[in-house]
Amino acid sequence: MHNDTLRLHIRRKLHIGRLPHDGIRAAWSSPSDGETCDACETVFARDELLMGATLDLGRRPLQMHVRCFQIWDQERSAT
Repeated sequence: MHNDTLRLHIRRKLHIGRLPHDGIRAAWSSPSDGETCDACETVFARDELLMGATLDLGRRPLQMHVRCFQIWDQERSAT
C-alpha cells in the first residue's frame, strides 16, 4: 500500500475508533508469526518485524508493521 493511501486508511480508522488515540504503555518488536496488522489488515510475512504496543489493561495489544506503527503514532498525535 502506498504511504499516502496507508496514511488515509489509518486516519479513517482513528476517526471511527478502530485504532486508538491513547498513548502506549509499552512497545516492543518481535518476528512475526503470521499475524494480521491492525492498521493495514494485511498478514505479516514470516520474515517481517512486528511492532506491538500495550495500551490499557484488559485491552488486546496492537500489532502492526513498523511502517504502519510509525504512521499511526504520527497520526494519533496530530489529532
